[in-house]
Amino acid sequence: MFTDANELGFLPQNNGQENQKALQAALDSGGTIVVSCPGEYALSGTVYIGSDTSLICGNGVYVKKVNDCGGFTHVILNKGALKKQYDHHISIENLQIMVNGVDCLDFAVFGLRGQLGFFYVKDLKITGFRCMDLGEKQYGIHICTFRDVLVDDVKIRGDKDGVHLGCGKRFTIRNGVFQTFDDAIALNAHDYDTGNPELGWIENGVVKNCHDLNAENTTGYFCRILAGAWRDWFTGMKVQKSDTVVSNGRLYRVKAKADGTVYTSYTQPVHEAGEQVLDGICWVMAQSGAVYGAGVRNVTFRDIFLEKARTAHFSIHFDNDKYSRSYYPDAEIPVQEHLVFDNIRVLHNENNAFLSIETPVDTVHILNSFLRDSRVVFYDNGALKDYGKTVLTISRCQYFQDKIVENGIKNKKIELHEDEN
Repeated sequence: MFTDANELGFLPQNNGQENQKALQAALDSGGTIVVSCPGEYALSGTVYIGSDTSLICGNGVYVKKVNDCGGFTHVILNKGALKKQYDHHISIENLQIMVNGVDCLDFAVFGLRGQLGFFYVKDLKITGFRCMDLGEKQYGIHICTFRDVLVDDVKIRGDKDGVHLGCGKRFTIRNGVFQTFDDAIALNAHDYDTGNPELGWIENGVVKNCHDLNAENTTGYFCRILAGAWRDWFTGMKVQKSDTVVSNGRLYRVKAKADGTVYTSYTQPVHEAGEQVLDGICWVMAQSGAVYGAGVRNVTFRDIFLEKARTAHFSIHFDNDKYSRSYYPDAEIPVQEHLVFDNIRVLHNENNAFLSIETPVDTVHILNSFLRDSRVVFYDNGALKDYGKTVLTISRCQYFQDKIVENGIKNKKIELHEDEN
């Protein structure tokens, strides 16, 4: 059995408010919901999807955001996101959205900014997703605090991140075509304050058969692999935008403008939810649990085709700027773990970094790849005094550089295992 959303009034000729109401009624019925009639469907607000629900869109179906009721962020958001309760077994198939300039950060969940937003979700499948007009503020797909995610057969074009993951376990992103100004894919275990609703490890995943198409301008990477660490709150500590502290068994983050202001905290944040201003600092209660660090581990990138000459194709990354500093001074140092790059093809002739490494990472394997003039570069971004040891394997690869590895970190230990080029 399935529900035909068209029969409930979700129709190309209806206005956005009518379609929002009709599609929500269809999703509330659960099970399998089908949208079969081709056309552009105006949508005036977010619709919410719950457990054990599949939304299947037919060919020629486009969901177009409209702002007749003001801007809104998510086209679809899972119901459990609002109360941090897990939804499970959700499927979105062949959804094509038109942002139509409705690029808005009216947070239903602070830090969640995807056109498709999922927070606290298990067993999620997104296939056949298309978005060709992504704006400057919102990600295409944003998933945080997850287990078992498949993103398959996606095409995303525009300004902000294509697929953006926060903390979670077991994921596959495959068969993707990206043309984004910012990151095509972001694995952001840490993030700036409005970039992810929770922090934690991203682990046990595969990114495969993806294409990073050429474009004139860029600011991001094909994939950002972002770590961070923070400390217990203490009186007199200096904090800035996006800083995180552990207090009373919870994580609190500084919500502020990106103007470089440094604040001094004398009053401990202990509120159980929401925001509170103390000593002129807006503290957001982000999550329960005394977590002190996060990164990415046990992830393989395979069969990736890189047309766009970004500053670096992959960045094993710390932020350290006015938007966010990933590492709070004297926190326990996070070590990212076991990253594999297999059959990666650089398709341009620019002399850039294939892989930029700015955090401690234990092992990196680059295998069966064609790197052209790209290099592996270790950068000191000023966050740490000791970046630890990295075991780097480069095997069965072809490249044009005489020296494939550049080390810009004083006293950095690199154990290099390299075949003859």
